[in-house]
Amino acid sequence: MNPIDMLYGQKHQEIASRVLKLNKQVNKLSLSRLMVILGGGGLLFYTFQLENLLLVFVCFFALLFLFAYLVRRQSQLEIQKKYVESYLQVLTNEQAIAEGKPNMYAHGDDFSDGNHPYTSDMDIFGEYSLFAQLNRAATKQGIDLLASWLNAPLDSTQIRRNQEASQELENESDWLWDFQAKLLASMNHRLDIKAFLSTYFQDRNFQFGNAFMHGYVKIGPILFLLALAGSFINSKFSAIAMLIGLFHILWPLAKAGSVGIFSSRIDKIGGILGAYADAIRSIESHEWKTVSLQDLANELKRGHAEVPISKAFQQLAGLINNLDARNNVLVGVFLNLFLLWDFRQVLAIIEWKKKYEYEIVNAFDTLAKMEAIVSLAVWKRNHPTYVYPTILNDPLTDRILAKGMCHPLIPHGQVVANDYDSLDHRVALVTGSNMAGKSTFLRTVGINAILAYAGASVAAISFQLPIYRLISYMRIRDNLNESTSTFKAELNRMKFILDTVASHADSFFLIDEMLRGTNSVDKYLGSRAIIKKLVHLSGKGMVATHDLQLSSLEEEFRGEIKNYHFDIRVDAGQMVFDYKLKMGECKIFNASLLLKGIGVDIDENME
Repeated sequence: MNPIDMLYGQKHQEIASRVLKLNKQVNKLSLSRLMVILGGGGLLFYTFQLENLLLVFVCFFALLFLFAYLVRRQSQLEIQKKYVESYLQVLTNEQAIAEGKPNMYAHGDDFSDGNHPYTSDMDIFGEYSLFAQLNRAATKQGIDLLASWLNAPLDSTQIRRNQEASQELENESDWLWDFQAKLLASMNHRLDIKAFLSTYFQDRNFQFGNAFMHGYVKIGPILFLLALAGSFINSKFSAIAMLIGLFHILWPLAKAGSVGIFSSRIDKIGGILGAYADAIRSIESHEWKTVSLQDLANELKRGHAEVPISKAFQQLAGLINNLDARNNVLVGVFLNLFLLWDFRQVLAIIEWKKKYEYEIVNAFDTLAKMEAIVSLAVWKRNHPTYVYPTILNDPLTDRILAKGMCHPLIPHGQVVANDYDSLDHRVALVTGSNMAGKSTFLRTVGINAILAYAGASVAAISFQLPIYRLISYMRIRDNLNESTSTFKAELNRMKFILDTVASHADSFFLIDEMLRGTNSVDKYLGSRAIIKKLVHLSGKGMVATHDLQLSSLEEEFRGEIKNYHFDIRVDAGQMVFDYKLKMGECKIFNASLLLKGIGVDIDENME
């Protein structure tokens, strides 16, 4: 068993035992509550028989307090249990991914875009994608931010900051698991909480109440209690208490529509905000070593918040949950009678908004950054042999240098590593037989570059490159809805490639078998013309092709084009692929062998 499997396995066993222990404790408390109800009923019946009123009251309140304690204790254990179950789910997910099973986090299907410069060709989003392996973000903001890092390169400063933060976090396994577990409750919550609160805080309902309401909510409950206490001394106060009590019930009833609108739009997110508060507290309270993570934590301390942002989140969650109590009619009437509960909570939320609105909305962005960095850190921890690449400064003069580079989505036992150095050429022309590895190699370069530009570790022994504007031409499809044939789709994509190279000197193209939708003569002539055009535009990149004749371009453009190839060997009539990149043009092709394998013989003597 490798160290990573051992790490997850040991922790999984520890947390699983905690879940079992908590289940037993919760079950015991449930049984205790039942015993208190049954035993308490019998005890009260017995004390009634003794006709001792003081004893009856003592027993009644003792049982009441005992039952309340058991309810509170069980509620606390249920919260612990939910957290520990989430923790266990995080660990189980990591073990499942290691076994080749799907990641429980979002796979990024919503970000799939066939018109993007490279994501569709590089398998960045979707069910079997890089994002599906990389993502550990549960919130919508975290998912969106991580996707944006894969959709376009970050600047070199942010890349290095992400590398630094990821490098510190990869060794903080317990913190990572704890952070993920705290946010897991929001994973399937479809609502964009940040956008919702931003809109909610601007709602006209925040003009709720007038000066009289603001003042009376503070003194009304006191007046009612004084009148109620006075009724025990003088019966005249009973009428006053009754009138005040009736007012406290009827006034909120008259305003129930306004309070209901205010409440119904926010009452579903109290629990989620509580989870956010716990996750933010984890960031606030940790002693970070690197500047990147210290700056991230300091983002939560900016502004004019009177309390830590995590506490502000917790306060809002508490206020929302308090307001939700009005949905129980009997409880709501009782609370309004004594405390004018509905108005008190609505006004408290309005006051909270004045203090913390700006800080809270910004905190969502900080939380998203941490989730995205956590994704990079977990990726590195799960792939300890991966390295952080070196980002070079000048895409016009600096080139790619990779050693032991492999495709991160191919299982460890099947993947083959390759070296590549582009220092003596600008265009690599990769020829080779079918299924020999040309397309995979181009995708290997592309997907590792995308990881590098997000600040993530890459599948290589060493990897250095400048920040290129990546563009690709690999999976070209027709579009029946747009009446676009395959060849027309290829022309459109090639025009995009040429226009981009012409406009942006920092472009790097990855082209796999261009012009497949036409005859072989036009394909060869067209491909040759396109490659020459790319060279004349000072383009940089790679082209994979079956057309061996294109290899002659190396002689024509010495120092600009360099031939590479993947080949096969035949052993006892069987094709053997080594998937190793070699210099020079390919000499062996396998179409006839592949056709013979399905019962089709080619007459090699035909002219």
